[in-house]
Amino acid sequence: MDLNDANLQTLTEYLRKTLDPDPAVRRPAEKFLESVECSQNYPILLLTLLEKSQDNVIRVCAAVTFKNYIKRNWRIVEDEPNKICDPDRTAIKANIVHLMLSSQEQIQKQLSDAISIIGREDFPQKWPDLLTEMVTRFQSGDFHIINGVLRTAHSLFKRYRHEFKSNELWAEIKLVLDTFAGPLTELFKATIELCQTHANDVNALKVLFSSLTLISKLFYSLNFQDLPEFFEDNMETWMTNFHNLLTLDNKLLQTDDEEEAGLLELLKSQICDNAALYAQKYDEEFQPFLPQFVTAIWNLLVTTGQEVKYDLLVSNAIQFLASVCERPHYKQLFEDQNTLTSICEKVIVPNMEFRTADEEAFEDNSEEYIRRDLEGSDIDTRRRAACDLVRGLCKFFEEPVTGIFSGYVNSMLTEYSKNPSINWKHKDAAIYLVTSLASKAQTQKHGITQANELVNITEFFVNHILPDLKSSNVNEFPVLKADAIKYVMIFRSQLPKEQILGTIPLLINYLQAESIVVHTYAAHALERLFTMRGPSNTTLIAAAEVAPCTEQLLTNLFKSLTLPGSSENEYIMKAIMRSFSLLQEVIVPYVPTLIVQLTQKLLLVSKNPSKPHFNHYLFESLCLSVRITCKANITAVSSFEEALFPVFTEILQNDVQEFVPYVFQVMSLLLEMHTSSEVPASYMVLFPHLLQPVLWERAGNIPPLVRLLQAYLHKGGVTIANVAADKIPGLLGVFQKLIASKSNDHQGFYLLNSIIEYMPPESINPYRKQIFILLFQRLQNSKTTKFIKSFLVFVNLYTIKNGAIALQEILDTIQPK
Repeated sequence: MDLNDANLQTLTEYLRKTLDPDPAVRRPAEKFLESVECSQNYPILLLTLLEKSQDNVIRVCAAVTFKNYIKRNWRIVEDEPNKICDPDRTAIKANIVHLMLSSQEQIQKQLSDAISIIGREDFPQKWPDLLTEMVTRFQSGDFHIINGVLRTAHSLFKRYRHEFKSNELWAEIKLVLDTFAGPLTELFKATIELCQTHANDVNALKVLFSSLTLISKLFYSLNFQDLPEFFEDNMETWMTNFHNLLTLDNKLLQTDDEEEAGLLELLKSQICDNAALYAQKYDEEFQPFLPQFVTAIWNLLVTTGQEVKYDLLVSNAIQFLASVCERPHYKQLFEDQNTLTSICEKVIVPNMEFRTADEEAFEDNSEEYIRRDLEGSDIDTRRRAACDLVRGLCKFFEEPVTGIFSGYVNSMLTEYSKNPSINWKHKDAAIYLVTSLASKAQTQKHGITQANELVNITEFFVNHILPDLKSSNVNEFPVLKADAIKYVMIFRSQLPKEQILGTIPLLINYLQAESIVVHTYAAHALERLFTMRGPSNTTLIAAAEVAPCTEQLLTNLFKSLTLPGSSENEYIMKAIMRSFSLLQEVIVPYVPTLIVQLTQKLLLVSKNPSKPHFNHYLFESLCLSVRITCKANITAVSSFEEALFPVFTEILQNDVQEFVPYVFQVMSLLLEMHTSSEVPASYMVLFPHLLQPVLWERAGNIPPLVRLLQAYLHKGGVTIANVAADKIPGLLGVFQKLIASKSNDHQGFYLLNSIIEYMPPESINPYRKQIFILLFQRLQNSKTTKFIKSFLVFVNLYTIKNGAIALQEILDTIQPK
């Protein structure tokens, strides 16, 4: 694509069409952009548009398209063609920093992300001048530019927080520190001085405080791996200023919004994070500053309100206390009984309360509530932080802390019993407190694995949890019902088996609850209980123990998918899959009805696949029903094909990319189940289409397609040789493509081994020599351990099939003796 006005105009039109809500207009435009993105100058055209276009919508659209283009194509993958030519790469790196810094904030963010994606691959070796170019912009004095640099640096360096230690990483961090740490510290001091100069100018303060937040984030990233010498020498500067900022309270920066954290809260919560990092990792060097931080953060916690906007700040502040109280060095700070009582009373209990905001999330934003509560993405919630603080305190002061909290739990439960309909939140907090106190170690797979011996888990379950579960009204007090179900789920490894078995019918009942959180928790609890392992590594709960409830279980699970808000609930679908897996042949009588419901659901979600986990468990459930039923009655394959093929045809015709690999897997399973020694005609029609190169371009298609072709060869190698002999070169073409790639060569061998094993020898005689030449060329040019192993298996298979003499002869035709 040449850099000219005509191409810029064409690109503008197609970008505008990608924003059209009508799929008939949008999809062709997306396809067009996909088809031209490998052309030279395409990224340069996008950058020209975002710089020069008069239409702001097009500029933002070009920026987003450019960032996604970089995300997909910048990384050079071994064995695959370079998707961006070298002149384009050079031009992008030469212009992007300047462009990013001179653009408006919306575009700046997109280009900043693009720079960090490029930086992840090219910095420092292939982009040595990136840092110096960025650092020189600090001199500009323009905070729009400075914040652009800081934002880019943050997205570039934040990976240091989770990278494994290596020499390359340390060399890179050293280079960054040598170039960046000094100017960053000077900028930090200058920005704080400017904050004092402009203390009464709210607009200036907003810009300066967003700079300070970014500087604090960079401090965290650069100090995460190890304490750099530079920051150790300048600790006084950083820590004194951090402490001053923590205690600062500028009325101009306080916001009226109760939900969204303001700049002051964001800065203080990042400083709490930085202090926690030093307290945890560099306690010796940080010792002189620790007492003043403990005091400042304690005061912060006692004076901060319950509004949602303070959640991040409060949780980070509590996490700081949690990290301090776990360290033996600081044990003496917490030894006094009054201090412990004060922490429990003023910090832990208030932050475990179920607030109005939590109640609103429970009812109106249940997906987010579940994600935070079940999946542990509640790192930033007050409850999670308070829970971590309880665990931290229990490390050295288990007995006094348990004693203090037992008093609180009893008084909360007493309050609840006086008037349950009004005081139910007291019981919710009590359950949460007991859970935090009792759990010492926890895993996703087993729930609580190590418990506090001073808490009687079973007794609390029988007295306070079971009565809630046995309530005849599944919709009353939904929050307490969810708490009770979660208690079973968390302590499943600690509760006696008879108690667990007794809860199964109750949990099945809760699948009908109107609250999304309650029926989701019920499904998730059942799924977790069904995966529990007994002493001999078999499932703890046997199929026979659940069999009496089968009908109710399956009916309620499928019915819960029709409840508002749960039509694509991944927890319910996972529970369906796990129930099939546990019950095995018990489900056979129900399969004809269930398969109809599953295919209807598949047809529905294929129109717009949006929940990858749900879709995965849906296909898993389909496969299980096929396997289990056909194991009991092999002739049932044809009825599955009748039910599934119309949906599969639609998915393949509409090229639903997310579902195509799954369809191939299920088809190979069905074909493998056939008992006849020929491939049915309905499959043979599809065979030529499976060899089309476009299908093999998508990495996700390769494993299922190879398995499907193996099934074809296994069932009908002779049929293919007789009826579709003209397709053998196509089949070998696929093998040739796969063998050339280091990541897919094993798949090529799977295919080749099936060809050798199942096709008549005479049908592949013309191609034998070429096959061996290809393998030897690959061995000569780029052999890997994986390739050699696969090659040895192939040579042995060839020898067993054709005899040692045949192997010697074929090798002699390539190179005598």
